[in-house]
Amino acid sequence: MAHEPLSQEDVLLEGFLALDTPEGFRAELIEGEIVVTPPPDGDHEDYIGLIVNQVIRRSRTDMQFSGNKGLKLRSGGGCPKDHLVPDGTFAPIELRLFRGAGPWMPCEGVAMVMEVTSTKPQADREAKRRCYARAGIPLYLLVDRDTAQVTVFSEPKDDDYREHCARPFGKPITLPEPFAFDLDTADLL
Repeated sequence: MAHEPLSQEDVLLEGFLALDTPEGFRAELIEGEIVVTPPPDGDHEDYIGLIVNQVIRRSRTDMQFSGNKGLKLRSGGGCPKDHLVPDGTFAPIELRLFRGAGPWMPCEGVAMVMEVTSTKPQADREAKRRCYARAGIPLYLLVDRDTAQVTVFSEPKDDDYREHCARPFGKPITLPEPFAFDLDTADLL
C-alpha cells in the first residue's frame, strides 16, 4: 500500500515529539524551530513563586496554576502547530483544565501565560508573544530580568497583542479581569 510522503512540517513535528531531552531541559517548537533550554536558575524560580503566590491570594477569580505545562498552539504560515511550555499557565479553577490533560494540551480556557526571561530572552519577547497572541490567549505576563520590567500584553489579534502595559520592577502593574488586582513587583528588585 502506498503512503503519502510526509511534508517537511510533519517530519519536523514528528522529530520534535520524539526528542529525548536531558533531565531538567525542555524542548519547544516555536514558529518552526526546535528550541531546547537548560534548567532555570534560582532567581527565575523565585520570581515565578512570588507572582503565583499573589495570583492565588489576590485574584478575583480563583485560579489554578501549572508550571511547565505543554501547550499546543495554532501556528502561522506553513509551520506545524507550535508547542510551547510557558513558565506559568493560569486558568480559572472551575474549568479544571489540567485534569486529565496529556503532555501537550490545547490552550482553550487558559486565562494567562507567564514567561520569566532566562537564556533566550528574545524568544520570550517576540516569538512566544506572537505564538500566544495567535492562539488567542487573553493575557501574556512577561517578566524581563534584563530590562527589570514587567509587561502585561492583552487583546490578542492575529500575530500580536494590541495592548501592552510595562512597569519597572518596584512599581505595581494591573492584571485585568478575570484577575482584577494590581500585581506588586517590589519583591522582584
